[in-house]
Amino acid sequence: MLNKICKKCEGQCLMIDIYTNKKNTKDWIIQNDLYFNLYTSNEEMTDREVALIKQVDDARLTTDRHIETKYGLGTIRNLSSGCKTLLNIVKHPEKVVCVEECGPNVLKIIFAMDNARIYMSRPTLIEIPENVQIRFNDTDIVTGNSGYSAWWSKEYERREMNDL
Repeated sequence: MLNKICKKCEGQCLMIDIYTNKKNTKDWIIQNDLYFNLYTSNEEMTDREVALIKQVDDARLTTDRHIETKYGLGTIRNLSSGCKTLLNIVKHPEKVVCVEECGPNVLKIIFAMDNARIYMSRPTLIEIPENVQIRFNDTDIVTGNSGYSAWWSKEYERREMNDL
């Protein structure tokens, strides 16, 4: 399944770009909490983003930019790291966003998105739908869970051969 465009989805596939080598450039968000607190938290939230906050953190965003949770009232900066990461991806689709602090609940949402660009240095156990194509490091394209697992297996073999 490596390097093949999915034909069984007939153009209905989603595409996720995964980068496995970290780059510190302005086009990458590595420190999600810091980036969110400085930039994303100050942007207007759409209905979709408010729904994501509810879905991920079970929090309600108030009109004065606070969040209400079962634990009480806080600021938008009190959202979980996973929720902040997801909002960084949604609000800044041109950037590559590090997902290494995300739990399975957030990764499941990310892997159901189209055109997400993420950084992960190691695989995470997550069920990836069969209509999702993943492009690793701008080269290898795989489809679904089996392609994802096969790519990471080959990557670990490569890393072992090269003492990485």
